[in-house]
Amino acid sequence: MTVTEQAAGRSSRGTVRRLAGMLYRRPRLRLSLLLTAPLLWLAVLYLGSLTVLFLSAFWTTNSFTSEVVKVWSADNFHALLTTPVFRQVILRSIGVALAVTALCAVIAFPLAFFTARVARPRWRPLLVVALLTPLWASYLVKVYAWRLILSQGGLADWMLKPFGLSGPGFGLPAALLTLTYLWLPYMILPLHTALERLPANLLDASADLGARPGRTFRSVVLPMVLPSVAAGSIFTFSLSLGDYITVQIVGGKTQLIGNLVYSHIELNLPMAAALGTVPVVVIVLYLLAMRRTGALSSI
Repeated sequence: MTVTEQAAGRSSRGTVRRLAGMLYRRPRLRLSLLLTAPLLWLAVLYLGSLTVLFLSAFWTTNSFTSEVVKVWSADNFHALLTTPVFRQVILRSIGVALAVTALCAVIAFPLAFFTARVARPRWRPLLVVALLTPLWASYLVKVYAWRLILSQGGLADWMLKPFGLSGPGFGLPAALLTLTYLWLPYMILPLHTALERLPANLLDASADLGARPGRTFRSVVLPMVLPSVAAGSIFTFSLSLGDYITVQIVGGKTQLIGNLVYSHIELNLPMAAALGTVPVVVIVLYLLAMRRTGALSSI
């Protein structure tokens, strides 16, 4: 190796050391360099696609050929606000998302309380894994399993037959039940974490002061776990609002906004884009509301 090559090698190593030292002394710069590529990817693919979606909602279609005509018009949004069918489907979709969120919270709380406060410490991790196991299964497998359960002569009919009842069949109740089952683990996990961190001395102090279990729940437990409930509701609400496969499989003739978007893609793409902006706007408003509860800091 020549003297020139040795000098070049020492110079490059010195440059690397100086660069490493600069990054070590400036953690914010190091973090910025690490996040630049993922944030650019997010901005281009996610935010870029949302921008294209919003812009294409102002286009129209040729009524004869169904081809997209890139002429700016607000007719699609006017139709969303004035057409009764669209209004009913939008309100029904929001109602279903809220109902699924409420059901998940009601079911998840006792389960999370048992796994976090009642079960023996050595069994708690196994119980949490058991409750989260459905997330490992395929989405379609779970939905079609519920289709078999709720079908005529299925497991639901067999279990309710001794009581003179029958299963709900396919329709809105079946969609609510299936969506609740699908997204329940997303509510259990933050609730379990919050209840596990709840100081036991607060519960003991409430009992020593004469508070009954109901008063302890309302005044001590609920205020402390409310941000975690709100954090879980972000997942259950957004996932339920945008779902259309479950409704397609077990919902019967029920129509939600996801089904309308899917049905308009081939014939009226701008209207499908306009419909697709509705869940985005609703979820953004929901996130802003949940931010006031401190839920975003709990995710």
